[in-house]
Amino acid sequence: MALYKYAIALTGGIATGKSTVASLMKLHGITIIDADTIAHELLDEHSTKISEMFGEEFVRKGRVQRSELGKIIFSNAKKKEQLEAFIHPLIRVEIEKRATIYDSRNFPYLIDIPLFFENQAYDIKESVVVYTPPAVQLERYMKRNKIDEAEAMIRINSQMSIDAKKEKADYIIDNSLNLRHLQAEVETFVDKIKIKYNYKDLYK
Repeated sequence: MALYKYAIALTGGIATGKSTVASLMKLHGITIIDADTIAHELLDEHSTKISEMFGEEFVRKGRVQRSELGKIIFSNAKKKEQLEAFIHPLIRVEIEKRATIYDSRNFPYLIDIPLFFENQAYDIKESVVVYTPPAVQLERYMKRNKIDEAEAMIRINSQMSIDAKKEKADYIIDNSLNLRHLQAEVETFVDKIKIKYNYKDLYK
């Protein structure tokens, strides 16, 4: 069986609501592989290496201080490339390991990959983008992370624009309004998947 045969890439932009969508998907019985969660686990697992690469101040008690590390990663392209060159191959191995298991179940699952379009590292045929208009995205990110507009824009601009991702996506989940609207968008997506793959009950 081909790897990722039943995979759908879940992507979006910073503060567009992917984590919320992933949680809602799980309620509908859809399995999620979360690349960010895997990355966090691997960073802590390799905290000694991170300390050697970037400095001891970014590791405390064996845990990588991701918010502090993020400040230099998003403002320094060379350091960002250095981190990605180290961590991305490790993430890929773990994702492939889990995908092999989920493909054997013969029904769709999502792989949450924030930089799916940017890196084009995964041979996944279909994608769903969680979309939030850029102005709303900026406002939510500033509020959530308690940062100013300048810092927020540096991080948002480090990724492909959300409008560009929307154009590339096979499916779009709109998160421009409230939670009730988002829940309806997720249900619509799940219904499409059920019909396409002829599944009446994704819990089975």
